[in-house]
Amino acid sequence: MSMTRRGVVAALGTVAAGAARAQAPAGRVFDCHLHIIDPRYPLVENQGYLPPPLTWPEYETQARPLGITGGAVVSGSFHGFDQSYLRAVLGALGPEWVGVTQVPNDIPDEAMADLARARVRALRFNVFRGRIDSVDDIVATATRAHAAAGWHPEIYADAAALAPHADKLAKLPSPIVIDHLGMTERGLPVVLDLVAAGAKVKATGFGRVDMNVPRVLEAIAARDPSALMFGTDIPSTRARRPFEVADLELVRRVLGAELAERVLWRNGAEKYRIGQAGRA
Repeated sequence: MSMTRRGVVAALGTVAAGAARAQAPAGRVFDCHLHIIDPRYPLVENQGYLPPPLTWPEYETQARPLGITGGAVVSGSFHGFDQSYLRAVLGALGPEWVGVTQVPNDIPDEAMADLARARVRALRFNVFRGRIDSVDDIVATATRAHAAAGWHPEIYADAAALAPHADKLAKLPSPIVIDHLGMTERGLPVVLDLVAAGAKVKATGFGRVDMNVPRVLEAIAARDPSALMFGTDIPSTRARRPFEVADLELVRRVLGAELAERVLWRNGAEKYRIGQAGRA
């Protein structure tokens, strides 16, 4: 694992030079965080926002040159509890593509199990966008979802706000996944504590976070080399800037080739159980 100060400086220089200087990535990539926004299916306004469309063919046009051959389609705040778009996308794709959904707390166990059979692998709790208020609700629903469908929980939040609840989250039956590096630098201590308890962290959304991304990548990888999972965050809804190829190159330059291979494919593919059947 190569994570020297010189490597960090080089990575920052690459980002400053802009996406035009980024090299096309070598090897396959698992995109652990992407959104498909198909206007044929229901969308729900969130905090006055509705996203522009991004259909699967439009995503694929961006993803193919990056070496992306699998990934996790994630339900955003604007999808509400609709499952129709997710079922349609996953039904058209191969086994290296899975889903992350949102559900109401009172969803029946069999409905979750049915979604698992459709290759939904995880349940997302959107604290950052105001969709979830109670950590106790997260714990209760995540515990039931793991038993019924084998799902792990994913949390979109400023990790600093999770500090009072870290012990509860660390004891869930399936370790959590933290979106977008935990969003803020002040949340890093919480992220590292949760990583020590088995959490995974999405190396995504570099254009939306408030942190020194290279330093945070180094810190998480040093705590647990299996923790980081790369994602594009395409189409980067509401981010200050969208995903750039330079973001992927940043991962390679900061972490070094060997660890980057784990972060870009293996860690995500293992967490999302690629190639495994859904819970029957």
